[in-house]
Amino acid sequence: MPLIRVLPDTLVNQIAAGEVVERPAAVIKELVENSLDAGARAIEVEVEQGGMVLMRIRDDGRGIARDEMALALTRHATSKIASFDDLERVATLGFRGEALPSILSVSRLKLVSRNADAEHAWELGGAGHIEGAEPRPSAHPFGTTIEVRDLFFNTPARRKFLKSEATEFRQLQQALSRIALSRFDVGFALRHNNRRVFDLAPAAGDGGRLARIRAICGDEFVAQSEAIDETRLGMRLHGWIGLPSVARPNADLQYIYVNGRLVRDRLLGFALKRAFADVMHSTHHPAYIVYLELDPAGVDVNVHPQKTEVRFRDANRVHDLLFGAVHQLLRRLRPEPERHHQVAFSPPDETPSGPTVLPGYVARGSAPAAMPQWRPAARLDLREAAPPRYGDAPPAAAAMAETRAAADGDARPLGTPLAQVHGIYILAQNDQGLVLVDAHAAHERVLYERLKQQLADGGVPAQALLVPEVVSLAEDEADALEAQRDTLHAYGFELDRSGPASVLVRAVPPLLARSDIGALLRELVGDETRRETAAHFGEALDAQHRVLADVACKAAIKAQRRLTLAEMDALLRDMERTELAGQCNHGRPTWMQITVAELDRLFLRGR
Repeated sequence: MPLIRVLPDTLVNQIAAGEVVERPAAVIKELVENSLDAGARAIEVEVEQGGMVLMRIRDDGRGIARDEMALALTRHATSKIASFDDLERVATLGFRGEALPSILSVSRLKLVSRNADAEHAWELGGAGHIEGAEPRPSAHPFGTTIEVRDLFFNTPARRKFLKSEATEFRQLQQALSRIALSRFDVGFALRHNNRRVFDLAPAAGDGGRLARIRAICGDEFVAQSEAIDETRLGMRLHGWIGLPSVARPNADLQYIYVNGRLVRDRLLGFALKRAFADVMHSTHHPAYIVYLELDPAGVDVNVHPQKTEVRFRDANRVHDLLFGAVHQLLRRLRPEPERHHQVAFSPPDETPSGPTVLPGYVARGSAPAAMPQWRPAARLDLREAAPPRYGDAPPAAAAMAETRAAADGDARPLGTPLAQVHGIYILAQNDQGLVLVDAHAAHERVLYERLKQQLADGGVPAQALLVPEVVSLAEDEADALEAQRDTLHAYGFELDRSGPASVLVRAVPPLLARSDIGALLRELVGDETRRETAAHFGEALDAQHRVLADVACKAAIKAQRRLTLAEMDALLRDMERTELAGQCNHGRPTWMQITVAELDRLFLRGR
């Protein structure tokens, strides 16, 4: 057996570098965070060849005194904590004292700094280590510059794991952009191979902050997001929540900051995803920039060497704040054509790119003062509606008269119905142009929200069947339904066990009186099983809502159901009153806007 020995400092630092310094982007993150902790108000980053050849970070912070420069490059040396009590309430981004010595151990590093008390700057550096080196005078303004060259020059195996220059630079740029979104009061500049990539001035006020977000996240996110700011439970949550219309196929526009620190946290991510549960397609991810502020004693940031993971003292309380605040924000949204991102048409002389559907919304309370008051309109109810009509549509003259009558009075965001297209879509006219509505998807949302409200008020009404229906099931399915009989009663179902592999259904929700009860009950078995085994964070309620979503989907208007203009109008008015009306229960859009300008463009008017 080999003898136990103490590892040399150089090797210890290189081991630590494997935890802290994964690629050039990690170096930028650590050094820029040090600059922010030093009080910098302007940070410039210059890199060459994706950071693999050179990374230079210059700031106007407090600087480092001559006598402390060598100490700054020593492992576990820091000015940010001095006792265990400090570690319990970390308020800085860096505190482990590992970044500088770890970076030094795998690069050629030069540190130049000048603090307010010094007549000139001092410089210190080395290649892998600085043993015996002394600081020497240098010319430099107040602040610090750290230059990192030839990353992993002495660990070639690590260097082989780096990607292409373009890939490494993209990661580096993203790392700096994430930090820039955490500190709007600081200016950030980035240059790559002597080319300016961005130059973000300090952002003052809402306009300045939105300008920075636009530069990093794009115009679409700014146009299709809502500000959030809520303080409760001793915490504050603020930032911007992307509307369902800017859901993305990847989770690449999700920024969560805890006390100014960008984190990856499954609890927070789960709470936000759950808030979008029934307004977003399962294959998409929400977009958001959110900031959580709480007592530092309530969060442990000393979990991961890269300080990207945290642990909360009261995870349930944090989850409830995020889920509740975002969920309520989304439920305040109503269709708003003025903010609606319309269908992207290509004129005849351009290559069509296909329609892009991005519904728009506005939060209640943030609408213009002239927002109309909706007058009562008849609700569309399948129990009272006439049987499906497959004959001729109403005569043109009668239809026009009905349309003109419906158009009198207050303006309506979703407009006045004109016709039904292919038995699926409702065509309406509003002040902006044409509105297309997927009747099934829209009605599904209206019914779903109505059922949820009924459940919250004490239970979904039940309608007794004239002749009870016997439903044949697998024996284990019948067992599961029998075990959940009381729960199903709250959904409007009344059933009894009628045999080893069957149940007798005596009543159903009124909306399902004409539906395939057996098929729905088989689906409910799976949902009830998931609800029974749900462990935490309101998953039981989510399972209940999945049941109601199934009920709404089966009861909603089906394709080829011929609607009268009055029925179309009732559905549009219901949509305007219904929360989350822009998406069906599966996250698909329910309507889109085509503006007059787009119609003019399509037909080359004005050219």
